[in-house]
Amino acid sequence: MKALYDSKSKTIDDRGLKNLFTEKEKYKTWLLFESALAEAQAEYGLIPKKAAQEIKEAAKLENLDLEEMDRIYKEIGHGFVPFLKVLVKACPPDSGKYVHYGITTQNIQQSSQLYILKKAHMIFMRLIGEILENLSILASDNKHTVMPGRTHGRHAIPITYGYKVSAWISELISCHQRMAEAEKRVFQVMMGGAVGTFSSMPEIGINVQNRVAALVGMYPMTVPSRNINTHKLEYMSNLALLANCCHKIAEEVYSTTLEEIAEVSEGFSKGTVGSSTMPHKINPKLAKGIIANAQKLYSLPSIGMYSAARPYEGDSSSYMLFEGLLEESMELMTEILIRCEELTRTLTVHKERMLHNAKRNKGLDNSEYVMMKLAEKLGKDQAHSLMYEIAMKTAAEGQEFYDNLRENKQVRANFTDKEIKHMIEPGNYTGLAAHLAEKEAERAKETAEKIRENYSH
Repeated sequence: MKALYDSKSKTIDDRGLKNLFTEKEKYKTWLLFESALAEAQAEYGLIPKKAAQEIKEAAKLENLDLEEMDRIYKEIGHGFVPFLKVLVKACPPDSGKYVHYGITTQNIQQSSQLYILKKAHMIFMRLIGEILENLSILASDNKHTVMPGRTHGRHAIPITYGYKVSAWISELISCHQRMAEAEKRVFQVMMGGAVGTFSSMPEIGINVQNRVAALVGMYPMTVPSRNINTHKLEYMSNLALLANCCHKIAEEVYSTTLEEIAEVSEGFSKGTVGSSTMPHKINPKLAKGIIANAQKLYSLPSIGMYSAARPYEGDSSSYMLFEGLLEESMELMTEILIRCEELTRTLTVHKERMLHNAKRNKGLDNSEYVMMKLAEKLGKDQAHSLMYEIAMKTAAEGQEFYDNLRENKQVRANFTDKEIKHMIEPGNYTGLAAHLAEKEAERAKETAEKIRENYSH
């Protein structure tokens, strides 16, 4: 699978994520689980300890004859048996016969994929922490940066850019919390054999599975059924929610970089080309990469939902599909997060332009403020009717809001010119925008620090 939009900026670092999607990493992880299985079985007396030690020593990628493995695969067409044959061959004869003892292919393959997913998850979490640090700075630096609030694509009442960023922070922290809480359910080891009943080692099977999980730093499945996939669906759904959070940031950046709005701009590296025909083009390449990959990621959990409902105790049509879905989810999330980190780190905020846009309607955006002040004297209903009349006259006839306020007898009876000017100044009606920005900036900083502590290894 390939991400929809994966051209790189000069500064993007994938943090080693793409190495996790290689055949080499897959084989190394299979070897890890075969070694851990042998060690656990030896501890409980199912196989000799010497055999377990020799399997562990042999279970290294450099000991495998990959050309022979490829030859066997072409001969028999099974995706895992060729690997087992070359691993057995790499072991001394007396220990090789205990390789993969009492379990089935999917026990190793599904456990291994979730192990690789866990490694990717650790990097995803660190990237979330870095994005939160970037957003913390943005929110703090712009807690008083006045701009238009927008609803339905039109000016509402003024906000600050720091407040806008605080909404991104709040959602991103929730995404982090969901992903952290799901770890114990998602990163599970299954060693239950062909149908998940531990039939080949009923007396010690559960203990062996628990020990394998401990050895690789994962959790054991309560019922190690090959037909349980909801934990994978949960993780893909969490990735989709995380992608949606990044997507929202990207959409807001994308739209506010328009020349007509020009409130922010992406970081730009000298020499970057935006178009093969238009020399002037500087495109929002980070934002559009996030948008494209997020939209593709949303489709994957729904495909998995259909497949997870397949009947009986195992079906390759299901777990083969999930293998592809999980890998593609990781690849897409990689593209989304590395772009979101750079976007939030290098974003340029044009404060003067934001204030200019907030003043575009010449105070009309503060009509609610004037209404609330009038309500203290006239009552809410009468104040609303009066301000609606003045606001609609201003909008329809293109007159100055300030002049229409001054000309109204009831407004003049209650406010001086100085008070009217104060009420229609955008920066005087942002409520708790600065407070919320400061609060969320601090929470983002604290969460990022916790992420560093918990996911640095």
